[in-house]
Amino acid sequence: MVFDKLRKAFTKATSRIKETVSEKVAYKEIRESDIADVLDDLLFTLVEADVAYDVAYEIVEHIKGVLVGRKLRRGTDVGEYVKSALKQKILEIVDLPRPDLEEEALKRGAGDPLVIVFLGVNGVGKTTTIAKFAYRLKKAGITPVLAAADTFRAGAQEQLEIHAERLGIPIVKGRYGSDPASVAHDAIMYAKSRGFKAVLVDTAGRMHVDYDLMGELRKIVRVARPDYKVLVVDALTGNDAVEQAVKFNGAVGVDAVIVTKADADTKGGTILSVSYTIKRPVVYLGTGQKYEDLEPFDPRKYVEMILG
Repeated sequence: MVFDKLRKAFTKATSRIKETVSEKVAYKEIRESDIADVLDDLLFTLVEADVAYDVAYEIVEHIKGVLVGRKLRRGTDVGEYVKSALKQKILEIVDLPRPDLEEEALKRGAGDPLVIVFLGVNGVGKTTTIAKFAYRLKKAGITPVLAAADTFRAGAQEQLEIHAERLGIPIVKGRYGSDPASVAHDAIMYAKSRGFKAVLVDTAGRMHVDYDLMGELRKIVRVARPDYKVLVVDALTGNDAVEQAVKFNGAVGVDAVIVTKADADTKGGTILSVSYTIKRPVVYLGTGQKYEDLEPFDPRKYVEMILG
């Protein structure tokens, strides 16, 4: 089940705290020693569910803060009290101000396209995600221009071109080995001259520690001057997604995140970890292989899924 490990971690912790604390309600302060074992277990279980250690530690400290030294009134449902505190904390982490990329594209005038550069390492589903987002834009009445600025990986431009043909949208390409920034520039000029409202730039995704790649991306950003830089990460890579987020954010800056393969994520911690670590919003979740399988991220729905 999606996010099952994270859900079980919180359910188990809430239940154990309820059992431990309920008998102390109304006549005794809760001591740290009363719940120490439960919170230690929660910390390690969260880490096993792909929650980065710093995030897991902050969540545990938050629960400790709302319980230790408190005298809860008789009749308090301790389980619901803890669950409410967890919801508050997790929403604080994931419910960040999110741009409405589709609405912003709709508002653009002719000659002023919304430019989005997509970042991410090979294998996370970046090119397919761009195609899915292009599909969403077209359904909203916006035909975007695709910029095949990955001039490094063999077959990358052809892969994007296939999507462009299927979706009936224009694509601007360059020769393999050519300057990717020039491809992005040409795509933007093409869109401006023909009145298109959005340009979606695909970029190379060599290893995220690759110095040359980061230099290449910096140049694309300088030339394209994008409105948004959107990082695509794979939910199933766990803490590696966090490392990627830190590297890309440090190198070129990240404005928003798309998490792919969320439908296959049985752990659930990647969304929480990436949001916490780089303080950037998740805007979409990839939930399948079809073009329509790209859903706007709903923080409250996510919290309900992991806490019930």
